[in-house]
Amino acid sequence: MISGSKMRLDRLCRVVVLAVAFCAAPAWAAFDLPELMGLLAKQKSGEARFTEQRFVHGLEGPLDASGTLSFEAPDKLVRRTLSPRIETMSVDGNTLTLSRGNRNRTLALDSMPELLGLVEAMRGTLSGDGATLQRYFKSTVTGAAGKWTLDLTPNDSRLAAQVRSMRITGRNSEVLGLEMEFVGGDRSVMHISPNAPPSALPAGAPGRATP
Repeated sequence: MISGSKMRLDRLCRVVVLAVAFCAAPAWAAFDLPELMGLLAKQKSGEARFTEQRFVHGLEGPLDASGTLSFEAPDKLVRRTLSPRIETMSVDGNTLTLSRGNRNRTLALDSMPELLGLVEAMRGTLSGDGATLQRYFKSTVTGAAGKWTLDLTPNDSRLAAQVRSMRITGRNSEVLGLEMEFVGGDRSVMHISPNAPPSALPAGAPGRATP
């Protein structure tokens, strides 16, 4: 015959086990870097508008810029600034092209480790390339698929000498924001508004091809 104290002990053990399982569940379901990269890798290309504010130590008020961004997996990235002046930065593989007016300048990214790290932060995020991100940065993911934050701290000493940290925010497979803190106190904040894909636009809307 089982005593009352024995039954109470068994019941208590079951309650403790259930409580531990309940408390551990959020850890098992935590949103992590591989899951985020899997979401982002589904987006093979995209276009967006951006607005950017650059806060420079010693200047009153931010420096404003706006323009468009486009990306094509795995390694094509174009930033076209429309204001305050028209200029374009185009990256294709290891080649960076800067254009302003009639002047073009082409550089090899691997000759500039600091800029390479910044470019790879964006390309790695947009293409869902976690291996590349981890090569250049220590990464921390918080939030959930519907609203996530990716914090990046440079591993490379040359990049770390200029950039203190980067924070990329988004929703599902869309990147919506980029903040950078620079060594010395400067900071930039970019807000990104992805364009709807043509299939998501109503018939007759600007940007949708008519059959």
